[in-house]
Amino acid sequence: MLSAIFCFCLVSGWVSIPQAEEIGSVRTKFKVLGANDKIVIEAFDDPDIPGATCYLSRAKTGGISGSLGVAEDTSDASISCRQIGPIQLPEDVKEGREEGERVFRKSTSILFKTLQVVRFYDKKRNTLIYLSYSNRIIEGSPKNSISTIPIMAWPEP
Repeated sequence: MLSAIFCFCLVSGWVSIPQAEEIGSVRTKFKVLGANDKIVIEAFDDPDIPGATCYLSRAKTGGISGSLGVAEDTSDASISCRQIGPIQLPEDVKEGREEGERVFRKSTSILFKTLQVVRFYDKKRNTLIYLSYSNRIIEGSPKNSISTIPIMAWPEP
C-alpha cells in the first residue's frame, strides 16, 4: 500500500527523485537538536544538452524537522551554469519549441513547494539561459536567479 502511494506521488510530481549530485555544504546556523541549517551546493547536467552543467546553491533547513525531512526550506537559491564540453542543440531547442523547459526539480518541503530550473534559448545571441525559482501550488516566490551559457566552439582533444 505504501509503495502504491509513493508511486502515485512520484508520477504526479509530488515526490522527486534527486537529480543532482551534492558537491558540498557550509553550516549557517547551529542547532542543538537535529541537523544544522546550511547552504548546500549541488551540480546537475542538463538532461537534453550534453556539455551544459549547472551548479545550485540553496538553503537547507535543519533542526529536528529538517532531520526528519518535514521542514520547509526557504526560497533562497543561486545558480551558475557552464559549458563543460561540446554542445549540439536539439532541433526543438533551436526552434524555440522547448522555451521554459524544466530541466531540474527538487522538493523543498514535505508538500507542494519545489525549487525548479527552467531553460530558455536566445537564438539571436546563441545563448542558453537557466532560471531558478521556487514555487508552490497556491503561491510562488519572486526570488529567482539566472545564469547563461554562451555556446562556444569546443576545442578538439
